[in-house]
Amino acid sequence: MDSIVIPSSEALFNAVGTTTGPNGDEVKEPKTDADWAAVRERAILLAEAGNLLMVPGRHIAGPKDKSNNPGSELEPSQMEALVAKDRAGFAKKAQGLIDATLLALKAIDARNAESLSNAGGEIDAACENCHLTFWYPNEKK
Repeated sequence: MDSIVIPSSEALFNAVGTTTGPNGDEVKEPKTDADWAAVRERAILLAEAGNLLMVPGRHIAGPKDKSNNPGSELEPSQMEALVAKDRAGFAKKAQGLIDATLLALKAIDARNAESLSNAGGEIDAACENCHLTFWYPNEKK
C-alpha cells in the first residue's frame, strides 16, 4: 500500500482539481504529453496493485508491522484472518479497485480531465469499500 497504492492514487487524485483564491479559480489538470504520460503510468501501477492484492498467500503487511491506530484499525494479523475467511470477497474488492482505475485510464487516454476527476471518486470508493470490510470494520458509518 505504502509503495504503490498510496502514491499512485494520490497522483491521480492530485492530477486534477480547482482551487479558488484571490485571483479567482485556478484549474489544475494535465496539459502536456509528459503530464498525461506521468498520470497514465500511475494509473497502470494502481491497476496492477489490484492484481497484486489478489495473489494467493500474499501478506497484508510485513511481520513487524503494527497498526498506527490500534483500537480503531485492525492489526495486520486480524486483517489477514478476515481475508482468509472471505478470499472471494477480498478479490472482489481488489477487482473493484482495478475496475475504477480502468475508468481513470480510459479518461487519461481520452485526455478528459473531468472524467479523470470522476474516476478518482470511484477509486476512493473502491478503496473505502475494502477498508470498511478488512481494515477498520468496526468503524461507525
